[in-house]
Amino acid sequence: MGKKLVLAVIDGCKPSMLERAIATGRAPAMKAIIERGAYVDDLVAAFPSVTPVCAASIATGCGPDRHHIPSMNWYSRAESRYIEYGSSFSASRRFGITRQLVDTVYNMNGHHLSPDVRTVFEQLDDADLRTAGTTYLMYRGRHRHEVARDTVLARAARTLFRHSVLGPRELFYADVFASRRTPCRSQLGLPGVRDKHSGCVGEYLVREDLFDFLLLSLPDNDTYSHKHGPHAQVESIAEADRQIMRLFEAGGGTDAFLDDHAMIVCADHSHTGVESVIRLHDAFADFAILAPAGDNAADAEVAVCPAQRSAMVYALVQEGRGALLPRLVRAARGVEGVDLVMWRTSSGEGAIASGERELRFAPGSDVADRRGERWSVDGELGVLGARIEDGRLLAPAYPDALSRVWSALTTPTAGDVLLSAAPAYEFADWGGVAHVGGGSHGSLHASDSLGVLAWCGTGPDRRDAREEWSLRDITPMVTSHFGLS
Repeated sequence: MGKKLVLAVIDGCKPSMLERAIATGRAPAMKAIIERGAYVDDLVAAFPSVTPVCAASIATGCGPDRHHIPSMNWYSRAESRYIEYGSSFSASRRFGITRQLVDTVYNMNGHHLSPDVRTVFEQLDDADLRTAGTTYLMYRGRHRHEVARDTVLARAARTLFRHSVLGPRELFYADVFASRRTPCRSQLGLPGVRDKHSGCVGEYLVREDLFDFLLLSLPDNDTYSHKHGPHAQVESIAEADRQIMRLFEAGGGTDAFLDDHAMIVCADHSHTGVESVIRLHDAFADFAILAPAGDNAADAEVAVCPAQRSAMVYALVQEGRGALLPRLVRAARGVEGVDLVMWRTSSGEGAIASGERELRFAPGSDVADRRGERWSVDGELGVLGARIEDGRLLAPAYPDALSRVWSALTTPTAGDVLLSAAPAYEFADWGGVAHVGGGSHGSLHASDSLGVLAWCGTGPDRRDAREEWSLRDITPMVTSHFGLS
């Protein structure tokens, strides 16, 4: 076997801010990786470009149509209830803290993530490679882990977290699961502590030579950017870089570590500034909206699911649904701050509307996108600011637009109408929280959809091995490194 591999995910890392951090000497680890390898400043996120969807795409190498994680907040038709993964503490309280934690820690991997796809951990576990991971939303692997008991916080958490999970061989998840005793503590995943916990665990795993593949999760940049805005990210990127450097130092220094280890570093999405709020309840006030507790389920017409700069609306009425869907689309098209409205037509096509303009599309043969997928299109390309050149569809403002929207629309768990916010707008969550004055993500727009990707010691020699890089390319890079694809 060749080099061991570390995949580091810096949540929400904006390319221009990483470049500034490197230029000002705040990110020496990232500088070393890029100098020895390749760098992509326009890695395309999944849509919606929220963390659960993007994390699932990184971990599986496929879009939401296959992995079935549709958003941060969504409605389960199978269980007739909302699913909330933690948009904010206020939103979690509306749905119940216990239910939100169980959905996030257990159900996301155990029930919501499709059993028909294999995660990167499962693929490497099946090849008998030594897998390891720090606190990451997607951890499903082949090794069983019991709830940790070795700290006061862990023992307290056992009142809620009682069941074992399947994860990588070495799993360290917010003090709730720990495959072995280390000196590292995460305060149950407290923001601002999570990166340090990952760095501590990663340092330990390097010193003890306990992995062939490590997923190093560095989520604090996202929280920092939500609060302070994307242009404040240099500080939080520098903190993430320090944790990567801890691994380098544990392996004998930068050069020695990179002689023995390959590195892939990526963001799951980017961030853009928020100035204004869209309130879905006001936008759909003419409809009976399902309450968080579901106590009006008998009379509810729709479930509304805000998720930062994206949102979904579910039609709950079975009889008369054909008449309800056009009404929902019309209502959505008239909402200030909504950039794009997306839905499936009665003929099965995808539709994307902006104001009065509309584009219809489906897999076909008319045009190719930058990744080589082919589409039939009809209507106004201006909806996406797109143009066709030499038989290729180009839409710089909405990267990989048709593929991402089609995947989102054909996700079995997705809503009937999908919304993408205009730049500077965000949907308030169920707790009324929005990040005005800070940063956010979730939309189809390039401003929060294009993140970073860098690698060395693995992968192609140059970034132009692909014209357009996507989160779907990460797991294939990992499995290819180990000769599995």
